[in-house]
Amino acid sequence: MLHGHVVETNKMSMVSARFILHSLFFLFAIVLALVSIQTYAYALGSSNDRDMPVIAASALPLEGRETLHLIKQGGPFLYARDGMIFSNFEKRLPKRERGYYHEYTVKTPGVRNRGARRIVCGQPVECYYSADHYRTFRRIIE
Repeated sequence: MLHGHVVETNKMSMVSARFILHSLFFLFAIVLALVSIQTYAYALGSSNDRDMPVIAASALPLEGRETLHLIKQGGPFLYARDGMIFSNFEKRLPKRERGYYHEYTVKTPGVRNRGARRIVCGQPVECYYSADHYRTFRRIIE
């Protein structure tokens, strides 16, 4: 009689272990799927570009139009940091892979340092203007 109880207990233990193993596998698959979806969405970028305010290139300040012209011709740029990678830490631009965006200074008359105005561009040429050091952006349309 005791032997039958031991066999029954072992069967229940095996069923419980199998159930736990299947549950863990299922949870792992769900987590993997969620990570894959998030990675895919990050690579494609967010849709906030459609909702972003725009500015016509002709409406940029003169210095902004000059900077945009230099960007298109590949320089020369006035500041050593022009062309550096912009990491989008503020997440105000559409998500792209690291290295996609590069920043350029828009000269501010009367300011001795780089000032707050920037143009940030990705490739192919997709540019954004910030007059307030990355707090807000407007997509530049030509």
